[in-house]
Amino acid sequence: MSASRNKTVLIGVSGVSSSGKTTLARLLRDIIPNTFILHEDDFYKTDQEIPVNQDGVQDWDCLESLDLDLLDKALDFIKTHGHLPPNLESKEDKNAVGESGVDRQRVAELKEAAHKMLSTTLDVPVFIIDGFLLFSQEMQHIREQFDVKLFLRADHATVKQRREARTGYVTLEGFWEDPPGYVDSVVWANYAKDHAFLFEDGDVEGNLKNDLCEKLHIDTAPLAVQGNMTACMDWAYEKISSHLSQRAGR
Repeated sequence: MSASRNKTVLIGVSGVSSSGKTTLARLLRDIIPNTFILHEDDFYKTDQEIPVNQDGVQDWDCLESLDLDLLDKALDFIKTHGHLPPNLESKEDKNAVGESGVDRQRVAELKEAAHKMLSTTLDVPVFIIDGFLLFSQEMQHIREQFDVKLFLRADHATVKQRREARTGYVTLEGFWEDPPGYVDSVVWANYAKDHAFLFEDGDVEGNLKNDLCEKLHIDTAPLAVQGNMTACMDWAYEKISSHLSQRAGR
């Protein structure tokens, strides 16, 4: 194993659409030095290859819409070389995430703390991968590559309100706007199906199977931080800084 593989930190940030994944990833990139973002959405297949469901609507929220082989190769490249693949151009960075309402003073405080911590521990490239389907059972091979796994929850009402407030998404070949009813029939339905195994009785708005999450090393954001990006940022930073400190002590 190369030196780069020993020094590269991969952080997965996953959860249902509109749970705050991309906003959190961008905040953490601003706070932690030498941090880069890779978006799962940058591995969508071409617009023509996106599957069509039984209602005749393209399904952008299913496993089959993603080029998993390309994602796997990108993660392997990062671990091997310690930087992003040179030919990867992010379309996701062209999509707006809206106002987070985060406490900017708290961002500044965490940024200062991060610089002090890394100056006294170790300086490693940190790669945050955000995506809606990183921790599903079908993504086990991808899931196992992350050093830190952060799972964000959001209830159905919040997802519906946030997602339907968006104007649309830049795609590989154009622009996508959700048709009426898309959140319920596609976004939420797929999220519930792919993440039911993590929750008691398969209820994704209910209680987590804590023993399973611990076994899979998935850290789930407390319900108390849902809808509060400053609190969510604090929680995520604590998890990442703890991992970096432990890594430095090895």
